[in-house]
Amino acid sequence: MQRSIFRHIRAARASALAALLSAQLAALAAEPAAELLAAAARLEHGEGVPRDLPQALALYCRAARLGDAQAQYALGWMLANARGAPRDDGAASQLFALAAAQGHPQAQAMLHMTNTAPGTPLPACMLPDTPLVAMPPEPRVLYTQAASKQIGALVEALAPQFDVDPRLAMAIIAIESGFNARAVSPKNAQGLMQLIPETAERFRVKDAFDPEQNIRGGLAYLRWLLAYFRGDVQLVAAAYNAGEKAVDQYKGVPPYAETQEYVKRLARLYKHAVHPYPAGSAASGALRKP
Repeated sequence: MQRSIFRHIRAARASALAALLSAQLAALAAEPAAELLAAAARLEHGEGVPRDLPQALALYCRAARLGDAQAQYALGWMLANARGAPRDDGAASQLFALAAAQGHPQAQAMLHMTNTAPGTPLPACMLPDTPLVAMPPEPRVLYTQAASKQIGALVEALAPQFDVDPRLAMAIIAIESGFNARAVSPKNAQGLMQLIPETAERFRVKDAFDPEQNIRGGLAYLRWLLAYFRGDVQLVAAAYNAGEKAVDQYKGVPPYAETQEYVKRLARLYKHAVHPYPAGSAASGALRKP
């Protein structure tokens, strides 16, 4: 009887030691990824160091190889937006799939909004150690279901107050920030809907990194643009990216590669060419007929 008890005790101790060792190894494995991720984020946003997108991308890739979901998402976001490397939608989709498989909510949202390409390889820096994850079938869901619950709920609640289709707002958020409330662009556009300081002030946004304030400001701007361009979604998209003055100047989508690509991406996410607009709430633009 005593021998049996001692065997159970030894087995329990061995199991506890094995669990402790496993936890320690996991912590050691996670630490480099966390350090790489933090360094990459500083380089991407220029926080305390000179901005260096290619180096940030390289560090994200190293952390992504270690299985870090946030790094996989960040690397996919950079590749989808040609930040630090040529644009690669296929590799971005694969990276979003890797992060989504670990439950990363923003990656799951982006996965539903990008064109999946199962045969596309991952970036070369990841190939030796990271296996491909089978792509799930693309669900037919609303953007509000694909995004995180908090952002989706905010948009659903706020968009009707501004007479803006929630799906249009969610498409803008997906392109502008990938649902990252702390996103900052090289032009200092901030938050979910990437409001530059002038636009934030124009629409009374005091804290652009506060999700509700940011969404309210972005929706107010969208409402203004919809009225200004009489519901022409293509022109609204171009103006959101390049400014309404640029659209007026060129009497259409400006000949900027970034803006033209932006318009195409929005058209893939939001299928309507015309959006209802509030008459009389914006001054006439140069494109509008008397």
